[in-house]
Amino acid sequence: MTSWYERKVLPQIIRLACGCPSLVDDRRSIVSQARGRVLELGLGAGANLPFYDVGAVSEVVGVEPSPELRDIAGAAPRAEGLKLDLRDGAAESLPFDAASFDAVVCTFTLCTVKDADKALSEARRVLRPGGSFFFCEHGAAPDPSVARWQKRLEPTWKRLFGGCHLTRDVSAGIGRRFQIETISKGYLPKGPKFASWMERGRAIAA
Repeated sequence: MTSWYERKVLPQIIRLACGCPSLVDDRRSIVSQARGRVLELGLGAGANLPFYDVGAVSEVVGVEPSPELRDIAGAAPRAEGLKLDLRDGAAESLPFDAASFDAVVCTFTLCTVKDADKALSEARRVLRPGGSFFFCEHGAAPDPSVARWQKRLEPTWKRLFGGCHLTRDVSAGIGRRFQIETISKGYLPKGPKFASWMERGRAIAA
């Protein structure tokens, strides 16, 4: 059973944090590349929905375990004509057949799932051979001083922000399940370094 904080406060924090202007360019550059039938892992409050190319995407299926966030996403702005199917579900156990999607979009999701490796395994399973896994995630910083702060702050950070981890190695996890084709890394220009190391790119279900 979820708490009052998880039902009433946390969804609004996620909506505001994930929809902040500093992330718009990253979201647009990643999401606009998706083609065909697309699965979005952890749809959240629907911050990616305006950036899909409706001429290239046949359908977006969004999986989100929080009913409060699904409600927010259902009313969120979206690209005109976008076909959206909202589903209750967890990234670690996707209710879809193998090889049933052309692309998977994963933005700011791997930090909060309970088992990131299992979520990536499931994403690989539902992608057709040669399908694309598009990602934009924050995670473990390469600088030792920043990494130390991430480890210190992570227990409290997880309690406040819905289980969000600061120390997960994004590209290493993705590389175990996919062939990474393109990747860019760096800190966001604004925001604390402990929460702003970003890795974004495209990987292939080889």
